[in-house]
Amino acid sequence: MLKIAFLPGDGIGPEVIRAAVQVLDAAAGKFGFSYTSEWFDLGAERYLRTGETMPDKEFARLRDEFDCILLGAFGDPRVPTNIHAKDILLGLRQRLDLYVNLRPVKLVDARLCPLKDVGPSQLDMAIVRENTESLYVGIGGSFKPGTDDEVAQNVMIATRKGCDRLLKYAFELARARRGKLVLCDKANAIESAHGLWRKALKDMAPHYPDVKATTLYADVAAMRMVTHPHEFDVVVGDNMIGDILSDLAAALVGGLGLAPSASTHPGRTALYEPVHGSAPDIVGTGKANPLAAILSLGMLLRDFDYPAAADAIEEACARAVIAKAVTPDLGGTLTTDGVAAWIVAGL
Repeated sequence: MLKIAFLPGDGIGPEVIRAAVQVLDAAAGKFGFSYTSEWFDLGAERYLRTGETMPDKEFARLRDEFDCILLGAFGDPRVPTNIHAKDILLGLRQRLDLYVNLRPVKLVDARLCPLKDVGPSQLDMAIVRENTESLYVGIGGSFKPGTDDEVAQNVMIATRKGCDRLLKYAFELARARRGKLVLCDKANAIESAHGLWRKALKDMAPHYPDVKATTLYADVAAMRMVTHPHEFDVVVGDNMIGDILSDLAAALVGGLGLAPSASTHPGRTALYEPVHGSAPDIVGTGKANPLAAILSLGMLLRDFDYPAAADAIEEACARAVIAKAVTPDLGGTLTTDGVAAWIVAGL
C-alpha cells in the first residue's frame, strides 16, 4: 500500500494539494489501488507559532514511514528570510539526497505557446536538474556587511559523483524517450565546475551509443529553446542552470501553473511538487491553478507503478486545458475546486 505524506505548506499550497487529493481519491477508486496518508503541519504558520521549521522528529518520520511526499508551496511575506522554506524544502532535498529533479515540459495546446507556429508535436522535453550541488548548497557569506567594502561570496560545488549519477539517470531517460541528450552549462566561463560536467559526459557517452549526446552553453540553449524548441528532448543542467532553463521552458507551454516536478533518489522517500510559488496575493480567491499539483500527483503514481492512473490523470489535465476548463491564468473561468471536479469527472 502506498504511503503518502502531504505537506501543503504556505499560501495557495493547501488549496492545490486539496485539489490533488480529490483527484487521488477518484483515481484510487477507479484504478483499484489503496493508499494511506497524513497531513503535516510544516510551514510559515507553524514557524510563526512555535519557531520550528523542520523538527528532527518530523524529518525522521517523513524519511522512515512514508514512500513519498506531495508538497504544495512554501513562502510567506510574514517570514521575509524564508528560513522555514529553506529548512523544509531545501532541507528535504539535501538530507534525503534527492539528487534528481525531473521537470517534464510538454505543450498540449498551441494557444498557450507564445511562439509562432509551434504545436504540441514540436515541444516535448524533460529537464533533468541536479538537485543537491552547485550554488544552492548555501556555502558562502558576507564580509564587512553594510559598508562600502562589503564582499559577498557563494561557492559553486560540483563533484564527479554528482555529475556521474545524474548523467546516468539522464542517459537512461533519453534512451527511453527519443534518444537525444544535451548538457547545458557555462564551461567557457566556469571552467572547473562545469568543465567537470563535460568531462563526465565525455566519459559516459560511449556507454550509450544509442543516445546522441551534445553540449550547449546555457545562454545559447535559452535562445534555441525559443527559436528551435523541437530540437530538445532530455536537457541536463546543474542546480542553477536547470532551475533557470526549466522555468523558461515552462513559459513556452503555459506557465508555472502547468509545471510539475519530482525530486528522487532510488530507495529514498521521493518528493513531488508543483514548481510554482505560494502566490499569497490570490490565497482564498479560488484562482489558484491546481494542474501543476495534479500533474505532480501523476508523476508520483507513475513512479510507484500505477501507470494507468498516471496516464488517465495526464490525459484528463490535457483535456481540461484544451477545453478551457481551467483557472483564469490559463484563460478559463473555473475555480481551483472547479478544475479538480472537472478532472475527477474526466477520470
